[in-house]
Amino acid sequence: MKSIKRILTLIAIGFITFGAVKVKAQCANCAAAVESNHKAGDNTTKGLNNGIMYLLAAPYLAVAAMGLIWYKKYRRKNVKLDVPHEKLNLN
Repeated sequence: MKSIKRILTLIAIGFITFGAVKVKAQCANCAAAVESNHKAGDNTTKGLNNGIMYLLAAPYLAVAAMGLIWYKKYRRKNVKLDVPHEKLNLN
């Protein structure tokens, strides 16, 4: 069962990594302003789009880092549970 989960995880990571498509992360007003500047001869359109993508990814990376720190700090190791093997009476 664990090997199936690992294989599916690797396949998902592969799709995410190699299936990336370039996107334009601009609102309609920004896109119109950049397009008019590009037609006028300004070549900063790619830099603006990359900056917007950077600002979009930053909160996700921060949350992922906090989650990793929380997981590493609060996971339990070698927990032994002494549960008696008795029938439970729920009446």
